[in-house]
Amino acid sequence: MIDLRSDTVTRPTPGMRKAMAEAEVGDDVYHDDPTVNRLEERVADLLGREAAVFVPTGTMANQISLRHHTEPGDTVIVARGAHLAHHELNAGAALSGVAIHELDGDDGTFTAAQLEAVFPTPGPSLPYWLSPPVGLVALENTHNAAGGTIWPLERLYEVVNAAHRRGVPAHLDGARLWNAAAATGIAEADYAAPFDTVGVCFSKGLGAPIGSAVVGDRDVVDAIRRLKQRHGGGMRQAGIVAAGALYALDHHRARLVEDHARARRFAEALAELPDVDVDLARVQTNIVYFAVPDAPVFAARARAEGVDLIAMDATTIRAVFHLEISDRDTERAIDVVRRVATS
Repeated sequence: MIDLRSDTVTRPTPGMRKAMAEAEVGDDVYHDDPTVNRLEERVADLLGREAAVFVPTGTMANQISLRHHTEPGDTVIVARGAHLAHHELNAGAALSGVAIHELDGDDGTFTAAQLEAVFPTPGPSLPYWLSPPVGLVALENTHNAAGGTIWPLERLYEVVNAAHRRGVPAHLDGARLWNAAAATGIAEADYAAPFDTVGVCFSKGLGAPIGSAVVGDRDVVDAIRRLKQRHGGGMRQAGIVAAGALYALDHHRARLVEDHARARRFAEALAELPDVDVDLARVQTNIVYFAVPDAPVFAARARAEGVDLIAMDATTIRAVFHLEISDRDTERAIDVVRRVATS
């Protein structure tokens, strides 16, 4: 089966398994697992920040960051379709008592002007206390639901600076930040620099089995480490999985451009098919969204022929390229999709 449902379906490579089996471990709840400590130092250095904390999942990375920055009743501003809004089971409301407000933007971004418009202008008819406070601005780079699109660096800084001028912190959901850096050549640290906290994931494009991290200033990370424990994220001999993440950073970052090239090849082939609509401008990294008349039926037929796609809704299918997909697999997937689309 050629599995294009997500880049989370990958299995540890032999080299990664060996590194995990040989990992030196300790009790990470006491912060004495040397492999976890080494991973946290490495990620903080890569992102140009003072400290990092290793957590089990990307959702936890987002949610404990959100909890740190906000108070119950706050509003969190995100782009339309954000993971925080649609794929975390309303955790912001359940765990932190916040509301999510989505700003429109077809490419998964929005402008500083759009953000400024969220803040009301106080006056006699609208006292400030009648408007819910904005507690956090959270950007997603790359933006999954928009097609793995990348925030332009200048726009990203403009939005974060606009938030900071209002005294509002900013968080980056950088689950696929590694892909943005690989695609543009812009260092992860440059993308991360203006944010108060940044979450990154090791179990998507990098191919590790488990884990994410939150980076930021040391005092912020110290506070978030307590929230990790409070939310059930304390792990004991976690060096076993941290070793997988370290291996991925050493061996899998540079190859992300291969996934991007295969996604582009796949998308360009789909663009030639009847009744298949794909926006090539949005195919910037490893994700391809395309529209067909009946997505569930299309996905079921493709799966019957050995290509696993995911129907996101009635007419939209997603394909995600990753380290287990070869050039040959890509051509096979194109053949299957072409056959399904034309028969």
